[in-house]
Order: sequence, then structure tokens, then C-alpha cells
Amino acid sequence: MIKKFTFQYTRRRKRGRNMKWLMKSELDVYPWSQLVNDGNTHWDGVRNYQARNFMRDSIKMGDLVLFYHSNCKPPHVAGVARVTKEGYPDHTSWDSKSKYFDPKSTPENPRWYMVDIEPVIEMKPVSLNDLRTNPNLEGMPLLARGQRLSVQPVDEGFFREICAMGGIDPGKM
Repeated sequence: MIKKFTFQYTRRRKRGRNMKWLMKSELDVYPWSQLVNDGNTHWDGVRNYQARNFMRDSIKMGDLVLFYHSNCKPPHVAGVARVTKEGYPDHTSWDSKSKYFDPKSTPENPRWYMVDIEPVIEMKPVSLNDLRTNPNLEGMPLLARGQRLSVQPVDEGFFREICAMGGIDPGKM
């Protein structure tokens, strides 16, 4: 399913359209409120090759991101962020004191990448259960069984529907 979405987004990028993404963060690790307080952050620590490839190759400045709190009750979309810096090597992979250290990654041959994001707008939390029960979101990769990818593309229609569920107008971003 992800490859289908990747192809669609590649076509849209060529027409000059911004892509939409979903990024997962654990509520007790880096919550939406922290992003708002910080004003921006680098999205480090991604250690899945498919998610890394999205960050390295596909995510571009200006793309919008659904900020999703995972590993909490209930998991939910908390807000919309914007990409402010395109993919660059994740320096935490070179720091032996970091929990994201990878001895096979070096500055000369980086294995992992990250992007920078900033908050755009907070939304009324949209729970995973609300997403699952909305028939307009059928086929969304996040809702597929076993879907654990921390960075994933979001179809424009799904993005608009989730924003509406959260009480915001995506046309004003």
C-alpha cells in the first residue's frame, strides 16, 4: 500500500504540489506542546529504512505534517506542522551517548536522516478510534493492520478529512 501512495505523491510533487505526511511521536517523549514551546525541532531518531527514505528523498520544505501521538491512550492526531528543512544526516546516530547511536553510521557515510518541522496549528484531538470509524478514511495506511511506520505519506483527501475532524480548515494553512 505504501508504494502506491509514494507513486501518487511523486506525481503530485512534479506538478508543484506540497505533499502531506504523518509523523508519530510518543506523548511522553516529544509531545505537540513541546513543539509549540520550542517553535521548531529536528525529527531525529527514525530507525526504519522506509521512513528514512521518505525523509531523505521525498519530504520537502513546506510539506504539511499531521503530528500524531502514539503509545498513549488514546493515540491521536494533535496538530499540523510544516517542514522547514529538508532531509539531512541525523547526527544523533554518530553520538555514542545517544539512544539513537548507530556505529555503522558516520558523517562520511550517514545511514539515517531527519527533517526539521515547526508547528502550524493545534487541532481538537482526533483519536485513532475516530479515524478507524470514519468511512472517508478507508484505505489510509495508518489504519492498516500492523502499520507501524513512524513517517508515512498521507493522501490529500485523508489529510483534509482529518483536519475537518479536528476542527480546522486545511485551506487556510
